Amino acid sequence: MPKGLTLQNKHYIIIWKSAYTEYTLERQIKNMRKYEDLSRIHENALAPRAHYIPYDSREKALAGDKFQSKYYTLLNGEWNFKYFSRDIDCPNTITEWDKVTVPSCWQMTGYEKPYYTNILYPYPVDPPYVPDDNPLGVYRKTVTVDTEMATRENYIVFEGVSSCVELFVNGEYVGFSTVSHSTSEFKINLSAGENEIIAKVYKWCVGSYLEDQDFFRNNGIFRDVYILSRPEGHVHDVELGYNDKTVWCDLPVTLYDADGNETDISSQKILWNAEKPYLYTAIVECAGEYIPFKIGFRTQSINGKGEFLINGVSVKLKGVNHHDTHPQNGYCMTREDMLLDLNKMKELNINCIRTSHYPPQPAFIELCDELGFYVIDEADNEAHGFGGRLGVWPEYDRDECWPCKNPEWLEAHIDRTARLYHRDKNHTSIIMWSHGNEANYGENFAKATEYLRATDTVMGYKRFIHYQNSCHIHDKDKVYLLADPDTVDIVSRMYCTPASMHLYIENTKDTRPFFLCEYSHAMGNGPGDLMDYWDEFYKTPQFIGGCIWEWADHVAPISEGKYGYGGDFGEETHDGNFCCDGLVFADRSFKSGSYEAKYAYQPMATEYDNGLLTVTNRYDFTNLSETEIRYEYTVDGKVISRDKLVLSVAPHESVTVKPDLPSSNPTLGSYLNIYMDKDGYNIAHTHHTISDTTYVPVGNGIPTITCDKEFATISGDGFEHKFNLHYGTLEKIGGLLESRMKLTVWRAPTDNDRRIKRVWAEEKYNLPYNKVYSTEMVGNKITVKAALSTVSKCKIIDYTSTYTFHGNGQIDVTFDGDFDTARTFLPRLGFEFKTRATDFSYFGYGPYESYIDMYHASEMGMYESSAEREYVDYIKPQEHGNHYNTKLLDIGGYKFISKDGFEFSVSAFSAEELTKKAHNFELVPDEYTNVRIDCKVSGIGSNSCGPQLDPKYQAKDAHFHYAFSITK
Repeated sequence: MPKGLTLQNKHYIIIWKSAYTEYTLERQIKNMRKYEDLSRIHENALAPRAHYIPYDSREKALAGDKFQSKYYTLLNGEWNFKYFSRDIDCPNTITEWDKVTVPSCWQMTGYEKPYYTNILYPYPVDPPYVPDDNPLGVYRKTVTVDTEMATRENYIVFEGVSSCVELFVNGEYVGFSTVSHSTSEFKINLSAGENEIIAKVYKWCVGSYLEDQDFFRNNGIFRDVYILSRPEGHVHDVELGYNDKTVWCDLPVTLYDADGNETDISSQKILWNAEKPYLYTAIVECAGEYIPFKIGFRTQSINGKGEFLINGVSVKLKGVNHHDTHPQNGYCMTREDMLLDLNKMKELNINCIRTSHYPPQPAFIELCDELGFYVIDEADNEAHGFGGRLGVWPEYDRDECWPCKNPEWLEAHIDRTARLYHRDKNHTSIIMWSHGNEANYGENFAKATEYLRATDTVMGYKRFIHYQNSCHIHDKDKVYLLADPDTVDIVSRMYCTPASMHLYIENTKDTRPFFLCEYSHAMGNGPGDLMDYWDEFYKTPQFIGGCIWEWADHVAPISEGKYGYGGDFGEETHDGNFCCDGLVFADRSFKSGSYEAKYAYQPMATEYDNGLLTVTNRYDFTNLSETEIRYEYTVDGKVISRDKLVLSVAPHESVTVKPDLPSSNPTLGSYLNIYMDKDGYNIAHTHHTISDTTYVPVGNGIPTITCDKEFATISGDGFEHKFNLHYGTLEKIGGLLESRMKLTVWRAPTDNDRRIKRVWAEEKYNLPYNKVYSTEMVGNKITVKAALSTVSKCKIIDYTSTYTFHGNGQIDVTFDGDFDTARTFLPRLGFEFKTRATDFSYFGYGPYESYIDMYHASEMGMYESSAEREYVDYIKPQEHGNHYNTKLLDIGGYKFISKDGFEFSVSAFSAEELTKKAHNFELVPDEYTNVRIDCKVSGIGSNSCGPQLDPKYQAKDAHFHYAFSITK
């Protein structure tokens, strides 16, 4: 116990007893308001319990429509509302009311501006105190009750209120509760006739120090509110136990199959897993109530290899982190919104969800049971902002001021863990309990683990305990050298490299599963490093998978059709567009990174060697006979052969077949594409190169070349080109160019370039100077020796470029450059020019934008596009539309062809415009189309939060070489 804290020679001793723990605490009190008092985190709130809706008949319970239960009254809809910027301004009687819809967030309904911050608290770090001016929203609802309902025992349930709620019914004080994302339930007295419910919701409370998550800071009654009207003698809590064989409960329980037929619990079961989420209905009966639970029979365990097993089968967790976020409604998500998210996740082959960083709505967990997801259920506990409290950035220091290290906060930690556990304990989909996120590590989390291990005993299997910050019990520099404490069952890390994962195992000899609760930061254009991780996940049994950060962009409306991020709403502290970090856009539409994740997570892998195709089933519980496997053989972008493969391949097994591929003589390349479909939807695809020998036409004839001052004019039958001898580059290619073809290295930084772009700016890569040392013309060839430098800096590249002109109008271009590798790697390297043309076709990786580390979702083929279609609507403008390994680009009547390939992009916006504009709606299209023909473009990675871009994806070659031809 801590020593007594004194104030003017006085101290107070609180004897604290609860359902969770008992201890004596000496603490100081200084004119503390109720919502700042750690001893009053709840007042008259009921103990946490399993989430359920009671029904008045077995038939209704089995049907599961809660609106048909006479015990359930939903209070959602229009409420009276009054907002006060200071809670002290609220009068005893409010006579004039506004109207607001419940659930909602008052920042989304015009009562305050949205406020985004990631780590730093939006108020001083002075726990347990919050600012003197604490905004208040007062909600009022009149409920008409009949005599039968009034005579029953009535409870009001708030599924989510931020940050705390003070409740009054018919003028009488009922109680008070904190913990925004957990259920608060109160017993209330109702009379026949009209009843007034008043809920006072405070913007901040002491609990806000444990709710410092990376999101817009919203307030209000943001989840369902309802009354449960229950008969005398009803049960408060229900604990169901079940495994892969049976179900048990202290109360009478009847089991029904998915068709609603009563089933003998001793008979053979259909087991649940995320691929085949078969659910039974268990109906518990007590005091005239019928309480249904959807349950799936399964087990989970860890074997000696550190593998995570479901029903004895090793499973990889192909996950994503999910916030509750809606572009117009903030925290509020309807059932339709949640279904959209989950169905979109299924489309992307996601099988695991971490509920970052708080429990979601109860309905979300129910849908995870139903649709099939493995859930890491996380407590509403994050205190990341303590890391910035001193004005410097100690991150996770050892100071005892952190709530997890301070005994005064023990009850709050246990309470949040308990509310997480009890609400969701009967759900099949939950595989781990997570103590929270980025809140340092201390004894309070160890005690929370003790609580869980002592309490979570009803199931026939052990659900694992997760907390990534447990690694910070050690020196941060040694998190890969020392083993995690035994208070967690899973070793969890964020944003480490695959090499660091191996380093931990090698140094610690830890046999627990290794999991990445956050990896591959999906911000903006990206993520670009997924396949490197999944190669390691599949190679190493102990690496059980991870969750991409995160599911969807967080935005808030600025005006009709325009959305903003941090800093757009006058925040005192913010983190810019760091909230726009989703694998999908805010409207849940997909981007290239979405499809890259789908590919990384897909349940099929193939290898092609010497005419033989090996197909591996990466499903855990599904035979490939349940899918349709087909292949297409393409030559020069055209399908010349296709067929189906009838395969029966057990999970984790492989089969080798010989597809019948006709002979061909490609000029651009031939490829074998394999597709897996199910229920008419493409689940997986793979891509194999049969031949990538690209035929480059040989120029013929000698053109006419005349020189006049700085220009060489090259002409022939039906063409005229111009070469600028002073600048050492092409000035005119027929009617294609509207600018010189310049050598440049800049690209509009992506969000995943947010760290390196500062170095690029210091290197002045956006301000290139081209110095031509010599231009030599011999016959039909011009050789340029030059260097590319940047303002105030020395040379980046010494290079030689050659231009060979032919009588048929063809131009052959070669580039050889020596790069100063002491410099920071380049954003890209290549030629760019402007043209009036907007439409084009290409042979390369498409149809999605592709990069050296983000091309797997695309296939080599012939595609048609335009500058308009290439644009990707990232909320913060950035680099987009690149195509990797291109063999042919046809634009403006001219073809760019390369045997070894090049990268290109076509955009309606210049790199300068994309660099300087902060929002998508601010962009102004260029007068001309911007075209790049690049030797190399650096990869995307995920360094917005993840590790630095792997050197193998950096444009940092000691010697750069590429060649292409330009022809009609």
